[in-house]
Amino acid sequence: MKRMISICSGQYGDLSLEELCQKMSSFGYEGLELAVAAHVDVHRVINEPEYVKELIATLNKYNLKISALGAHLVGQCVGDNFDPRLNNFAPNELANQPEKIREWAISEMKDVARAAKILNVKVVTCFLGSPIWAYWYSFPQTTQQMVDDGFNKIKELWTPIFDVYDECGVKLALEVHPTEIAFDYYTTKKLLETINYRETLGLNFDPSHLVWQGMDPALFIRDFGDRIYNVHAKDVKVRLDGRAGILGSHIEFGDTRRGWNFVSLGHGDVNFDNITRELNQIGYQGPVAVEWEDSGMERFAGAKEACEYIKKWDFQPSDVSFDAALKTE
Repeated sequence: MKRMISICSGQYGDLSLEELCQKMSSFGYEGLELAVAAHVDVHRVINEPEYVKELIATLNKYNLKISALGAHLVGQCVGDNFDPRLNNFAPNELANQPEKIREWAISEMKDVARAAKILNVKVVTCFLGSPIWAYWYSFPQTTQQMVDDGFNKIKELWTPIFDVYDECGVKLALEVHPTEIAFDYYTTKKLLETINYRETLGLNFDPSHLVWQGMDPALFIRDFGDRIYNVHAKDVKVRLDGRAGILGSHIEFGDTRRGWNFVSLGHGDVNFDNITRELNQIGYQGPVAVEWEDSGMERFAGAKEACEYIKKWDFQPSDVSFDAALKTE
């Protein structure tokens, strides 16, 4: 069974759905992970059957499918402590009103589940936010109780949302990522334990966020294989040259002085061969979505090259042992 090769639409949010479909189909993509708000209006999906027909017709015109819905920015507003940057993710009329932003985000995430059900999409990728991200470095002194309270707050905020996803038969896939409650191996394990391994929430596996932190993405797949509901293909280049630090130095993405940068597939340090073998080992047959983020490369050239690259490494396992045909006599 061949895995669907798709691309995340958020980085192309200035294009209309028609333009996006035409471009990505011509590059060889088979699906789109549609970012809510950018390329799909969940409220229109829920309330306007004609809008749904038009959306599906546009995708069909270019032989594309929806691989997942992406609701990262909305999800961030559910679990984060407020700071002014969240105003960029919420409606303008809610600016600087933390509780109203959170209420909006909770309601919106529930509607994403309802829209996904109508569109027959089984997975929504997301962020959860984190009320304790400021504690990532334990100074000023951080108690274990403060950390536990943060994880429990996420459980409290997201449980009513999980309930709606269960009702709709849709899964959530958290992208393990700095600024999230689960940003590395052990915080992922703690989150799953905190929610009692509720099946509603799984993982959107993205190796680029693991490599620069020093983790082995292949081992992450091996240990959390039953929780991987979606896969993002994204590369990262680490360049600690004696000046640059791993924390980024408050230098913008793409600046070559940084200690690491996201780069187009094949230009970085992610070992996609190892990743493919582990995905095969766990039997993952869901979509693989290119999340193209390379400030140093023209984005359409990058999307085209990434599609060609991913098709080379996304191989299927052998159905026979390599030595099965050797003579034994």
